Amino acid sequence: MSNADTGTDDGGPETVQINLRLGKPFLDDIDATWKEQGFNSRSEFLRYAVRDAVKHPDFSREGWRQIATSEHELRTESSELVSREEVMKMMDQNEDRE
Repeated sequence: MSNADTGTDDGGPETVQINLRLGKPFLDDIDATWKEQGFNSRSEFLRYAVRDAVKHPDFSREGWRQIATSEHELRTESSELVSREEVMKMMDQNEDRE
C-alpha cells in the first residue's frame, strides 16, 4: 500500500479506507453540509462527524436523529425555526428521559 493510500506520509497514524453505503438523498445532504461548513472534502467532514460521535457517546442516537431531521427540514424549507432557549429546553427534557 502506498503512503497516499494510508495517510502515513504526514507522520500521523496509519489510516484505513472503508466503504460506506448511503442513500442518494442523504449523500446529497452530506455534500451540501460539508461545503457549507467549509470542510475541504467529504472525507474530512465524515471523519469529523464520526470523531465527534465517538468522543461524545453520551449524546444519544435520538439526539443525532433529531439534528439530522432538523437539518433536512431546514434544507427543504419544511420546518419551523426555534429559538436557542427552546432548543436548550428540549435538550434538558431529553436528558431527563435518559
